[in-house]
Amino acid sequence: VARRLSLRKHPECHSMAGGKAIEHLAQTGNQELLTFRLPMQQYRNCDFSFSGLQNLVNNAIEQKEKEEGIQEGEILSCVKDVAAAVQHTVAFHIIQRTYRAMLFCIKNSILPSKNATLVVSGGVASNQYIRKVLQNLADANDFALLCPPPRLCTDNGVMIAWNGIERLRAGLGVLHSTAGIRYEPR
Repeated sequence: VARRLSLRKHPECHSMAGGKAIEHLAQTGNQELLTFRLPMQQYRNCDFSFSGLQNLVNNAIEQKEKEEGIQEGEILSCVKDVAAAVQHTVAFHIIQRTYRAMLFCIKNSILPSKNATLVVSGGVASNQYIRKVLQNLADANDFALLCPPPRLCTDNGVMIAWNGIERLRAGLGVLHSTAGIRYEPR
């Protein structure tokens, strides 16, 4: 979405990664000026998919460009509203699917009855709006929410290392000897 909105050309976002630019602009946008249908509503499962949403957003951007009489690659006057609406829809999709997964795990006794924890990492965990709604979801269901610091939510290698550090601190399943372990670089 950030690429399609040409956010690298936006004066406030030229040096930001796409997700960070969306989050930044969404802070002052009106999420109610555009509405996007939630992805995968016909499926009652815990899967995530954003491809349908991406198509809806691309179509909305194209329509707005026509309305404003601008070419693709130029900045829309409503770019902050688009960012806010997209961020809100993504967050709601994540919350809905995560809540289903939490209920499934509780129903099937996959999680402990007390002290259940929701762990969120990756780029999505660096978005403060999404973190806030995930925190609300966790709180409402008596879950703890664990997220790496945002600065560690960009690189998979760093996230895996963070997980190893947390497991080491907790004394959980960390190898004390690498003897016999074979590493294969890709």
